Order: sequence, then C-alpha cells, then structure tokens
Amino acid sequence: MEVFQTDSHYIFVKRDKSLWWNRKTSEFAIKAGWDLSSVDDIECIGVTHGIVGVISLPNVYDPHLVVVKEATAVGVLYPPHLVYKIKSICILSAEEPDTDLPNCTKHAKSNQSTPTHSSASAAAQNNNASVSSGAGGGGGSGGGSSKSTKLFEGMNKTWGAVKSAGNTIKNTTQQAANLATKQVKSSVGIREPKHIERRITEELHKIFDDTDSFYFSFDCDITNNLQRHEAKMEESQPQPDERFFWNMHMIQDILKMNDKTWILPIIQGFVQVEPCVIGNECFTLALVSRRSRHRAGTRYKRRGVDEKGNCANYVETEQILSFRHHQLSFTQVRGSVPIYWSQPGYKYRPPARLDRGVAETQQAFELHFTKELETYGRVCIVNLVEQSGKEKLIGDAYADHVIKYNNELMIYVTFDFHDYCRGMRFENVSALIDAVGPEAGAMGFHWRDQRGMICNQKSVFRVNCMDCLDRTNVVQTAIGKAVLESQLVKLGISPPYTPIPEQLKSPFMVLWANNGDIISRQYAGTNALKGDYTRTGERKISGMMKDGMNSANRFFIQNFADSFRQCIIDLMLGHLRQAEELQEDEVLGTILQILKPETRAPIRGYYGVGVLGPELRLLESIVTTRCEDQRPSQSQSESESEDGVDGQAKEVRKLQFLLVAPIVAISLFLISQKLLFGPL
Repeated sequence: MEVFQTDSHYIFVKRDKSLWWNRKTSEFAIKAGWDLSSVDDIECIGVTHGIVGVISLPNVYDPHLVVVKEATAVGVLYPPHLVYKIKSICILSAEEPDTDLPNCTKHAKSNQSTPTHSSASAAAQNNNASVSSGAGGGGGSGGGSSKSTKLFEGMNKTWGAVKSAGNTIKNTTQQAANLATKQVKSSVGIREPKHIERRITEELHKIFDDTDSFYFSFDCDITNNLQRHEAKMEESQPQPDERFFWNMHMIQDILKMNDKTWILPIIQGFVQVEPCVIGNECFTLALVSRRSRHRAGTRYKRRGVDEKGNCANYVETEQILSFRHHQLSFTQVRGSVPIYWSQPGYKYRPPARLDRGVAETQQAFELHFTKELETYGRVCIVNLVEQSGKEKLIGDAYADHVIKYNNELMIYVTFDFHDYCRGMRFENVSALIDAVGPEAGAMGFHWRDQRGMICNQKSVFRVNCMDCLDRTNVVQTAIGKAVLESQLVKLGISPPYTPIPEQLKSPFMVLWANNGDIISRQYAGTNALKGDYTRTGERKISGMMKDGMNSANRFFIQNFADSFRQCIIDLMLGHLRQAEELQEDEVLGTILQILKPETRAPIRGYYGVGVLGPELRLLESIVTTRCEDQRPSQSQSESESEDGVDGQAKEVRKLQFLLVAPIVAISLFLISQKLLFGPL
C-alpha cells in the first residue's frame, strides 16, 4: 500500500480506504482513500507491505510506527495463499523516516522494489540458485576423486572451522573491548535520551532485519495450524491464535477499530516450503514454527514458567505434506520445563536452581497443562534432561509435579539423551522413537482433501531439554521423520516398513536443520548445536568445531548483549512500561565479574604493568578451569553438554582442547590489554 506524509500525519492508502497516523499524538483514524487532493503539502514517500505496529516508552522513546519495508515470498502453506518473510523494516516518527521506503510506481519514474518482492531478495535468490546448481554440478564431476583427495578436503574443512572459530572469537572480544572502552569514557552519557533512542532503533532493526524470524500472509491466518485453521473457518468471525500473534500489543489501537483492512498478524518463528519429486509425482513438504509471545525472550533471561502458566521458549512446529488435493499436517510443541527455575551467574554453564516452593509451583504447572490439554486434547511429555549431574534437580522436580497432577490425559516419558547417545551415537534416539511408536500411532495427524476433513490429530508430543534447542531438535526431527513415513504409506507413495525415499530425505533434513538454526538464533543468539547431524545424518570434526564456536558465541551473547535485547522484546510485547526498567549491558563490569567476582569494576582508573601480572595468572587459571569444565564428570563420561562441545572419544577431546585453549587464552589476553591500557 502507498504511504504519504504531511506535516502532521502519515497516511496509508489501500483500495478505497486510508489510515491516518498522527505524528504528534500517535492516534489512528480511518478515512476515505479515494481523494487526497484537499490535503496540503502531501508527499508520497513510497510503498509498504503492512504495519507492524507502534512502539513507545514514556520520557525515553516517543511513539514510533514500524512498517514492513522489504519482504520476500516463502511459499504456500495453505493454498492458495502466499506466506512472506520480513527482510527489513522502516521506522516512522515525528521526524523523518529512518530509512527510505521502496518507490511507488504511481509517483516515481523508477521502481526498485514491488510490494510483493524486493529486487535485492531476488538477486540473492538467483545467486543462491547459482551456487546450489554449481555445487550440484561439482558433486557430479567429483565422483572419481581419490581417497587422498577426500582426506585433504576433510582436513581443509576442519582447518576452516578452526580458523572461523578463531576469527569469530577475535571479533567478539574486540566488540566487548570497544563497548567497555565507551563505558569507561562516559558513565553519564550512556543514559542520555538521545543515546537510548538510537540504541532502541538499532536493536529493533537487528531483531527484524538480521534474524529471518518474522512472517505474515495477506489473506491467510498463519497463527493457527491447519487443524485449528479449518475448525475456525466454520466460525462467523475466526480469530487468530493470540499465543502466536506476535505484534498484537503493537497494533492494539488498530484492533480497536474493527477494520481488518489494516490488521496484519505477524508470527515469529520459521517457515520454509520445499518442492519434492518422487517418480512422476510432485508435492511439497513444508515446516512452520510459531514462537509464543508469552514469556518470550532470550535464553538465560527467560527460563521456566510464569504465574499465568506460560513457559519460556514455547514453540509450536507443524510439518505439512501437500500432495495433489491432499494436505497432511502433524504438530509438535516444545517448551521450557514448566516450573519456577533459573540459571543465574556468569559461569559457562550455571547450575540450575528452583526459585519457589512446591505448592506455588504446582499451581503454575497445572495452569500450563490445563491450557495445553484444552488446545491439543492429550499431551505426551518427552523429557530429555539428564537423570544425574546438574540437570537432575530439574528433571526430578518435573516428574514430581507430573505425579502430583495425576491427569489421565498426560503421558510422561523420560529419556536421558546424553546417557543414551554418549559418544555421538545420536542414532540411538531410535530407541525413544520405538518406545513412543504406539502413542504416535494413536495420536494420528490432521488429513484433509478438497471435500473436507478426513481425520484429526488427537494429541501432541511436548518435547523439552534444558534450553529446548539442541537435543530437542534431534528428537523432534526423528519424530517428524517417523510420522512422515506413515503418511507416505497412507498416500500410497511408499510401501509399508520402508524409510522415506532418497529424493525426499535431503529436503526433509534441510527443513529441520534450518528450523533448528533459526529457533536457536532467536533464543540463544547462534545456530543450533548438533546441526550437522540433523542436516546430514553424520557427525564430523568440522561440525564439532562449529559447535565449539557457537558455544563461545552463546557465552558472549548471554553476558554482553541479552539484557538490552530482552528489554526491547519486552517493550514490543507491552511488558516494559517505564524507563527505569530499561537495562544496559554493563560490559566492563560483567567481564570483571566473570574474571574475578570479588573485584570491583574500575571507574576512571589506570593500571600499570606491575598490577597486570596477577591478572594474567588468573586468566591462565580460568582458561584451564573453563576448558576442564567442559570435560564430563566420572558419572557422565563421554556424555555431551547441552550448550558445550559434543561428547566424543578421548583422543578427539584432547585435540579439541589443544585447539580451543590457546584461542581462548589469546582472546582473554586481548580483552585485558584493551580494557586496561586501551588499543595497542
């Protein structure tokens, strides 16, 4: 739709209506859109796909209107409606827009972008297509390579992963040093309103532009899965699922007008649609994940459950198979253990603790599962946390509350992922799939054709580990694969008791691997661990090195970036209402707290070389202990850490220790140099 501006308003024109947003008072008004000739000093500033909503914080951030600048088509989930991914946003304020909108074809000679597709995105897709086709051609021509060539290729990949890890850690340490230097130079200016306003705007762009996380559809409700979507279509006024209506608070003033022309529900999560061909049959396989807006946020800032029964990192993932006139949908959910718990502290892997008493926790626990049972009918819990060590506290509390609830509509399954899959034997997850096979068969899936519903899914798997990321990805992928095999048999595409066809195996694994990476980036800030196994079915040294790099990045992000981002997420969702609640990430103080908790942060202080000696010895000690912490205890021998490097053979551990320790030592040394003496 077209966007106009005057001295007092931004005007959005769609068909025969116009929506006016007052730049001073932030009030909305709907008027006729066919005639704007009577408006003085009106100017067309471009086109937008839709309105995300208004963000404001009294005395700090005047009302700003967020609109979609660029979007790219992802594919069709529920025919015939397209789903779009937000590529970038534009923020409108009382002053000028912070970036230019795409040109309007009616009011400009040249048009760089159309309302449904950006030229930049098209170019990127063409480039990706070229790369993919080139890779495919290379694979064909390289079929006769010698074993030695493949060996060198593997070594090059591993060395590339090591170099990438080193460069990433170097960049992150430089970022920490730069942020700390700024805080030392000015301890007063950091709270200036202009600075905060700029930081909020920058963080909004990072959240929307850099994460590939937000999706919408003009004509279709994608907040509901196919089963709920079809059920609600029979209602006179079907409503979006408020759990996944991410911008619901931001457009509350528009919702009050009861005009659907301007309402654009946006979900955060993941959507991908892959075309597939088996023989002469063409169909599509799609995956859509919807993250709940309740108790949303970053990993160590949002754990467990709240008083309303909403749990952290709650995601509904739907796998959709479309074949001719048939659509088959299977839904799973994940979510943090729904009790009051947290992991405070600056350690690499802080120990978990229970935050409230049993009675109060049971009340929130039952609230959570009451809503789950109302939505999905029955729930099969698959708990993947360790049954010993640091995670045992959470696992035992979870089981105790399930027993206290004693609901016949719930099934509780515990599977110590690290114990069963120690030594990187992730294929042992098949033992879990075999165990829950009868429940999966009774659960069924939603199936409909052009005549209507054939059958419905009767219950849902609720999978969790500690973060509900890495182990959960592996298990949900395995469950999705087992269900897909059953669906292919029902459709007559595959014979019974056979694995999915090879033509379908690669698209399926790519979908789930990409899904795991995006969900992990939204919650932890990095791609998922164990992603190479989800993507290829194999575990490699290069994949372990990437996991080490992502673990280091997660540690940096949770301590130096998540506080401010959490505040902006809360601001978007309407949970942060006062400027005093806005928190900056205190980089310098956090670094010193990590290195030596009893040391106070230096403020406007100067240090000589003589004082640096003990600190360097401390750094050496920390490097040793940090790396030793990643080794398994005797009771967890050859197991893997949820957020650390995967369990592996002893020789591989030694190699990885020798590679990672010097990198961490050098990075910490650079931090100390820059913090204490400034740039060298």
